[in-house]
Amino acid sequence: IGQVWQVEAMANALIKNRKFEKVAQGMAPDAKKRLTLGKALADPEVTFDIYVNQLGQIVLDPRKSIPAHEAWIYENPEILESINQGLKEASGGKTKYLGSFAKHAREA
Repeated sequence: IGQVWQVEAMANALIKNRKFEKVAQGMAPDAKKRLTLGKALADPEVTFDIYVNQLGQIVLDPRKSIPAHEAWIYENPEILESINQGLKEASGGKTKYLGSFAKHAREA
């Protein structure tokens, strides 16, 4: 039962929106076992994690890569929370003008 719960928890975490739209029907793989996804792929820069269950159902979970020099933000929960809090405050109008920072800018 513990393993079933873990799988259910993973599925709930994986599926973030349960409103699916059928975008193709009766698709058959080609000789190399490939399927054309066509209009199901809106963003050409996306990559996918692929999950398959025991029934053969496939879930493609889209991912976007980030530059390596920005990965530290996502690897540090405190920094990420601080950034998210700042964005939330800024969108709520909780900002304070601190003057121009032009004298600190460097020429490229």
